[in-house]
Formats: sequence, C-alpha cells, structure tokens
Amino acid sequence: MAYLLTKTFHLVFVIAWMAAVFYLPRILVNLAEAGDVPAVRARLLLMGRRLYRFGHVMFALAFALGLTLWLGYRVLPHFPTLVVAGTLWLHVKLGLVILLFAYYVWSGRQLALVERGGALGSATLLRWINELPLPLLVAIVWMVLAKPF
Repeated sequence: MAYLLTKTFHLVFVIAWMAAVFYLPRILVNLAEAGDVPAVRARLLLMGRRLYRFGHVMFALAFALGLTLWLGYRVLPHFPTLVVAGTLWLHVKLGLVILLFAYYVWSGRQLALVERGGALGSATLLRWINELPLPLLVAIVWMVLAKPF
C-alpha cells in the first residue's frame, strides 16, 4: 500500500511540475511580445515568479518521492526495489529528467534576466524553445512504460 501511495503522489507532483515546465516558457514568449506595456509586463513577471516557485516545490516533492521509490526498500519493509539488473532504462530516464530540470532552470533565469531589465530573444525563437520539453517528456514516459533496457 505504501508503494502505491508513494507512486501515486510521485506522479501527481510530476504532472504539476510538468505544467510549470510547459507554461513558464510560454510566459517568456508573452513577455517578448508584450513590448513596453508596463502593466502587462508586471503581471507576466508576477505570474512567472509564482509559477517558477510553484514548479520548484512540485519538483522537490516529486524528486523526494521518486527517490523513495528508487531506494525505499532500504528503509521501508516489504517495499519493492527498482535497483536491480536490467534497470538501465531508469538511468536514462533520470538523465532525461536532469535535462528537463536544466531547461526549467534556464527558463527561470531568463525570467530573472527580464526582471533585471535584460532582453529576451525573439518571440519566434522562444516559441521554438518552448517546444523542447515535449520530446523529452515523450522519451521519459517511453522509458518508464517500455523499460527497453
């Protein structure tokens, strides 16, 4: 029962974090298109800051529960383990998650740059960059479901 609850909440927090991963770059696109309208920029920066904090909390909770799923058998009796032979898929998944987290941090730094008065790239470039998390998410989900190696 503990395993299923842990896995359920891990997935819920991953989904919440992914919402932030997908939406924060969209706020950057909107900032690039807002021009010099102070009220719009202020609202978008406020939304971005709040979303970035929310995303970090969701990532931390998902990470803690994922770590429990990975190593919980050492602490909780009768807890299944994922640390066995044939779990190369898990290491690949974790590598992809690290890339996705780096992307998220980069998005947050872009937001901080705008807050300090810096300039973003073009809205077109940001729209393309906005699409990067999707193939990473597809690869992560495929690793988890298919466990190819």
